[in-house]
Amino acid sequence: MVNLIGTYECKVDAKGRLMVPAPIKKQMEPILHEGFVLKRSVFQPCLELYPMERWNELMKRMASLNRFDPKIASFIRQFTAGVKMVEVDGNGRLLIPKDLIRIAGIEKEIVLTAPIDIIEIWDKNKYENVIDTPQEEFAKLAQEVMGNTTINVNELP
Repeated sequence: MVNLIGTYECKVDAKGRLMVPAPIKKQMEPILHEGFVLKRSVFQPCLELYPMERWNELMKRMASLNRFDPKIASFIRQFTAGVKMVEVDGNGRLLIPKDLIRIAGIEKEIVLTAPIDIIEIWDKNKYENVIDTPQEEFAKLAQEVMGNTTINVNELP
């Protein structure tokens, strides 16, 4: 699994192509030949770019779910709606299909951000609105999410 790092601003052209920024392309080099899966996000108005290995792990987990349960079948259908296989071409460009551009509300300026092992593709204005959270709210969220873990001091660097 590749851990991706960084947030990058770039532009998408009229055909839906974006030039992958060099720093993120360099991080993706070990997995470029495998291809990617692009889908709409479940929780945010953005797109998610999954390296194929990560996507296959996720699909393996989903395959273990009981598809005879109507809620699970509905979730899988909605989760995979609009999913596209994409590649970074020889010029370092990624083509975002028009339907996904429309779903994410992507205009010309976009932000690529890498939360651990996928890349989120945002319309720049939507991204700025989402991350424009007051410091106190973010601190509270951080405490709720990360504050309940027990750290073993023997595991610290």
